[in-house]
Amino acid sequence: MCRRSCVQFGVLMSVDEVIAATMLWVERSVVGLNLCPFAESPYRSGRVRFVVSEKRSKAALLRELHSELRLLAAADPMQCETTLLIHPWVLTDFMEYNSFLKVCDASVASLGLEGEVQVASFHPQYQFHESQPQDIENYTNRSPYPMLHLLREASVERAVAAVADTDEIFLRNMRTLRALGHEGWERLWRD
Repeated sequence: MCRRSCVQFGVLMSVDEVIAATMLWVERSVVGLNLCPFAESPYRSGRVRFVVSEKRSKAALLRELHSELRLLAAADPMQCETTLLIHPWVLTDFMEYNSFLKVCDASVASLGLEGEVQVASFHPQYQFHESQPQDIENYTNRSPYPMLHLLREASVERAVAAVADTDEIFLRNMRTLRALGHEGWERLWRD
């Protein structure tokens, strides 16, 4: 992983800073608010791989995605359960990012990894279908940087089997964010 400094949104940042911001988001939001009840165990046990892509084009990111998909599929799940492929310098526009997700799904299929690996989506401008840009519910999937979350299907299946009603997770997350509100969300990030 490169340790160069890069500029995004007019701010100079290093790969380590991108990872630190992402880890803080996982700790305070994903795990802290229990938005994903399956995230804490892999995160606390160090089985989440954080990869910062320094690619500047969709084509280059796609090649890196292919490598990361293969790597995750081949890795021992006790060492690497899941991967966050963070790409701060490409697909920063949510609509462009959202369109790219179809390419991600096609990549999983073309690599013969359907049923083995899937890609979930997180983006700073994430917006659910039929929601407004500033609806607080969108923040369940709003990350500090655009990222592709590579998940093992077996892990997802185990997690789903452990929960009586997976739809309830989504509904609970909506209730959590509504109760928190924008002010409460902002308070999460103040030190």
